[in-house]
Amino acid sequence: MSKDISKAPWIVHYDGSSCNGCDIEVLACLTPVYDVERFGVVNTGDPMHADIFLVTGGVNKMNQHIIKEIYEQIPEPKVVVAVGTCACTGGIFKECYNILGGTDTVIPVDLYVPGCAARPQSIIDGVVAAKKLFIEKVKDYEKASP
Repeated sequence: MSKDISKAPWIVHYDGSSCNGCDIEVLACLTPVYDVERFGVVNTGDPMHADIFLVTGGVNKMNQHIIKEIYEQIPEPKVVVAVGTCACTGGIFKECYNILGGTDTVIPVDLYVPGCAARPQSIIDGVVAAKKLFIEKVKDYEKASP
């Protein structure tokens, strides 16, 4: 199945174990002040329609299966972006009894956007990089497909 890259890639966001600081900044990116959609991406709540998976917060024993399930529901090719220190490394919670670490402890991560909390400008930079990477992956995927 070929993806139409002339259309905007869709992003699905999941919050793991976080303080919600990065989530607030991700939401700020959707407001008219930052308007991340002007860079040619669309926010969705359905992983089966998504191309880019944005993860905030650390991975714990309870949400690791949810993160894997969302990842598996996103069709190939896809791009994963870890937003914030917790999603990148486990952050300030990484020594907690139930935290397994960053997003890459359960699924492959393509791009990391560090920060506590990650600023909207950094998140937008990560989304723009993810869009470019997604377009490259689509081209590679189509070359590899019979």
